[in-house]
Formats: sequence, structure tokens, C-alpha cells
Amino acid sequence: MATNVTEATFEKEVLQSPEPVLVDFWAEWCGPCHAVAPVLERIAEERKLKLVKVNIDENQDLAMRYGIQSIPNMILFENGAPKASAVGAMPKGMLERSLGLD
Repeated sequence: MATNVTEATFEKEVLQSPEPVLVDFWAEWCGPCHAVAPVLERIAEERKLKLVKVNIDENQDLAMRYGIQSIPNMILFENGAPKASAVGAMPKGMLERSLGLD
């Protein structure tokens, strides 16, 4: 299950996490964001990744910090640093390849 993170909790939940974290930058009004959510849940479960969601409307500073210009935008963090990213809703296999998980 995804955890909602904010600017206040991002450091602890993502940057200091001992496990890889898949961050889903999304917005409530974004149809493709809702479409890709179950795919992200499945990838996180199968790959033993921590899944967190950042609402870009409520956390604009985080979106700016990571250069989010279109959503859905998923960034895989390892050891507190972005390792790979994918933009847009796509099938599970394509998303895994984009994130270097294949």
C-alpha cells in the first residue's frame, strides 16, 4: 500500500529509507495517474519496494526540486538518490524496464 508523503516527511520516508523507494508524483485530477496506480502497487509488492505518493498540487516545492514537468512521473530512489525514472502511464513491463527493474 502506498504511503502519502509531503515535504515534511519526504526526507524520512524516502531519502533516509534503507530500502529502495518508488516515488509516484501524481495529482488528483490526473486520469493517467489513477490508471497507473494499481500497476505501481503490483510492481512495489513483487519487487519489495517501498511505494510512496507525492501529490504535486500539495507539494509543489518537491515537484520543482525533482524537475517534475508532467505526470504521472515515477522516480526510483536508492540510498537517498534518484536512480531511474519513468514518465507517463504505461504497461507494467515497459514501466519496469524504464525503472531498470527488468
